[in-house]
Amino acid sequence: MYDDIARQISSHYDAIASLWDEELKDSSYGIDALMHAITMCGEDKKRRTALDIGCGSGGRMIRALEQHAFQVTGIDCSERMVAMAQSKHPDGTFIHADIMTWNTSERYNLIVAWDSIFHLPFDQQESVVSKLTSLLQRDGILMYTVGDEIGEHISEWHGRSFYYSSLGIEKNLKILQDHDCRIRHVELDQFPLKHCVLMAKKGNNQ
Repeated sequence: MYDDIARQISSHYDAIASLWDEELKDSSYGIDALMHAITMCGEDKKRRTALDIGCGSGGRMIRALEQHAFQVTGIDCSERMVAMAQSKHPDGTFIHADIMTWNTSERYNLIVAWDSIFHLPFDQQESVVSKLTSLLQRDGILMYTVGDEIGEHISEWHGRSFYYSSLGIEKNLKILQDHDCRIRHVELDQFPLKHCVLMAKKGNNQ
């Protein structure tokens, strides 16, 4: 099941890459939350590193990170999206990969997964969130979005059927706390839509 979902999501985003890029290239969607996460990373700007999970074609999030002195790595399951991101942001590193199988020895000051991991199969959600916490440096910040419900569903977008899943807010908070992360921000930011932004800090320091 996992391979089928991964292939479907990759295929769908390849197909709508240009449309997705056109819709979001000038958008401010998610930037306020990202700026909050950047602020929590502190003032030290020596070789700050950021990982963008589901980076898409680049644009607003990558620009903001680069403007705040982050060296950016982006990964995405869409090969077309990755190529577009690399052409826009030549100083970044962009990788065509699946977050479930991709790994690295790098540890990051900031990890962002904005509207991306909710496409993963329900039974893979916990392992992915756990992996993201393991890729943080001590005091690093993780920011990601989830649905405020538990389960799986299919939604139509641009004439295609996209799979979504969520463990719900409470389960995500428990996973973060179980992996040495302190909760720093929880926001239902699109009420009445079931869209939640979570931010956590690695380690026990305040």
